Amino acid sequence: MTKIKLSSIPTTAPKKFNKESTKKELQKLKFKIEELQNLMFAESKHALLIVLQGMDGSGKDGAIKSVFDAVNPMGCRVIPFKAPTETELKHDFLWRIHQHTPEHGMITVFNRSHYEDVLIQRVHGWVTDDVIKQRYQHISNFEKLLSDSGVTVLKFYLHISKEEQLLRLQERMSDKTKMWKYNENDIKERQYWNDYMKAYQDAFENCSEHTPWYIIPSDQNWYKEYLIAKKIVETLEGFKMKFPGLKAAK
Repeated sequence: MTKIKLSSIPTTAPKKFNKESTKKELQKLKFKIEELQNLMFAESKHALLIVLQGMDGSGKDGAIKSVFDAVNPMGCRVIPFKAPTETELKHDFLWRIHQHTPEHGMITVFNRSHYEDVLIQRVHGWVTDDVIKQRYQHISNFEKLLSDSGVTVLKFYLHISKEEQLLRLQERMSDKTKMWKYNENDIKERQYWNDYMKAYQDAFENCSEHTPWYIIPSDQNWYKEYLIAKKIVETLEGFKMKFPGLKAAK
């Protein structure tokens, strides 16, 4: 694939996009997701895994809350991945991931994912470059396995500017409704910004053969959520699903 350079990709919406009209379109897309998810749950032939990655403050939580607020909880799960537990560290790095992938009929959203093992671990030098290269191959094979098993994987990178990230982290320190999100390490991690950008770019280059990445400009939440919802609707419509008929009595 063509090598992605994040510094050359805008983090805001093109000027032709109007905020209010885009938000109205987003509402239509959200109800369309509800309709299609209900159909997918009933047909139970497809599964959708949505991977959200991005720097701290890029709006992963907010995107999940907004895009899926109309979805029936019976057909959708959200799995957040934090630092591996002691038990998880005793297994291969994909062990904790695989057990949360969606079964047919379900949508699963990963808030962070298996890519943390080629991002933060690489940036901080916790594993060698050879291990990172091996993990790229393991991830590609893993995602192909999912695809071959009827699981469609959508991978979104929430592309936020360093300036906007700082504003959002500062807001967490001053807004009492967001203070619970504040983590002192988020500020410390900013010193590794360029290293993270390089790690992401290499992950895009090495892990897109079977499941491409979508770079989502994320400085404006309304535009970010619109793009994610639009791609999800296009993907679900592409399944060409139908409601099952009456089952014959046994």
